[in-house]
Amino acid sequence: MTIKSYRELEVWQKAFLLSLLIYKAAKKFPKEELYGLASQIRRAVVAIATNIAEGSARGHLAEYIQFLRIAYASGAEVETLLLLSKELGYLADRDYSKLNDLLNEIMKMLNVMIRKLENKTLPKT
Repeated sequence: MTIKSYRELEVWQKAFLLSLLIYKAAKKFPKEELYGLASQIRRAVVAIATNIAEGSARGHLAEYIQFLRIAYASGAEVETLLLLSKELGYLADRDYSKLNDLLNEIMKMLNVMIRKLENKTLPKT
């Protein structure tokens, strides 16, 4: 099966869903966090899906891999911000677990994609 659009990628779909879920969760953060933690976690989570999309639109495999790496790095940022949110009491343990489990799934998928695409760029011996 050939992928015609980034929107067909399961990893993008999951990253988009995670963005929606985190946006909803961040609405419940204290007002004083509106321009702090809530804003930061929203920007970071959106960067996962947007970098997958942007990378897939690039014309070169090396650029695609680089954008997937950026998406992965944004995932690490989200992971830290989710934990901080939980520890500060802004996220219930159940909500944290749900979001973190989905994030871990996305991170694993990105890691597999990166490795597979890197193998395509290596010269055959």
